[in-house]
Amino acid sequence: MKTNPGRFFEDFRLGETIRHATPRTVTTGDVALYTALYGPRFAVQSSDAFARAFGYPQAPLDDLLVFHVAFGKTVPDISLNALANLGYAEGRFLRPVYPGETLSSVSEVIGLKESSNRQTGVVYVRSTGYDASGAAVLTYCRWVLVRKRDPQAAIAEEAVPQLAKAVQASDLAPALPVLDPAAYDTVLAGSPHRFGDYVAGERIDHVDGMTVEEAEHQIATRLYQNTAKVHFDAHAVKETRFGRRLIYGGHVISLARALSFNGLANAFSIVGINAGRHVAPLFAGDTVYAWSEVLECADLPGRSDVGALRLRTVATKNQPCGAHPDRAGDGYDPAVILDLDYWALMPR
Repeated sequence: MKTNPGRFFEDFRLGETIRHATPRTVTTGDVALYTALYGPRFAVQSSDAFARAFGYPQAPLDDLLVFHVAFGKTVPDISLNALANLGYAEGRFLRPVYPGETLSSVSEVIGLKESSNRQTGVVYVRSTGYDASGAAVLTYCRWVLVRKRDPQAAIAEEAVPQLAKAVQASDLAPALPVLDPAAYDTVLAGSPHRFGDYVAGERIDHVDGMTVEEAEHQIATRLYQNTAKVHFDAHAVKETRFGRRLIYGGHVISLARALSFNGLANAFSIVGINAGRHVAPLFAGDTVYAWSEVLECADLPGRSDVGALRLRTVATKNQPCGAHPDRAGDGYDPAVILDLDYWALMPR
């Protein structure tokens, strides 16, 4: 066969390393399209002049744009035949990435667990994105539910990895340049609130909502060269549980991040992903809202310019978040679609 049908669960082996096609040079054109799709307004990523004054050589790429491009490389080899992307852990953004950089990805299979129905299995991978020089720019773990080609196929070896509940603050942003908080203009950034203005336990309703159109999520997923069938092939998904295309989970993460500007405008960079769960699917026509909880305010060793907020952002569909819809019993409020625990930097 010259075509690629994608891997099924029984095709994976513990410990194997997968080098993914295709290297992707990310340009200012990609930045403009990403901005058009989600509307992020964080000043450091929006303005070269603002970023230079703060201490960057130029405006870096949005951290989630880097994540999506690196993630998209992995899809044809990991999740082309997936039913759902289940979660994330141990995510670290290792260095800023700038327009013109070329990104590629490599994954290691770190866990396999067949489902009790023998129709599917969960594949755990650790994926790393690299720049053109071979330096790692981010690394993360994810686990995904993948169909089996043959329900009766035997699985050679199974294991469920032990993953850290959170990235340690001391491991965040190892290559961040020295920044000048005095030069960070909070008026231009859109909020007067700096690191010291936030306390653990406070909750922030981000107020605004954003309705997802069919064309938007299709364009976004193509932008990342994510080829998962559940996002594109309306004919093939007619017989699935939902009977329609699912919106890529990363699309929801970027929407929630953009909405979080209203309340967290100075959380200028995501530097770690502790945990993430796509609680329920999102479809075209739904409206996304979000709220965040400050879990922790942490100092970074040797850094007096920035601090790190550990944030938990919860996104909902078709329900504003003034009441902070959350977990309910053993599950979640029916409106919740995303529960993401991450670290973001903020100037002091």
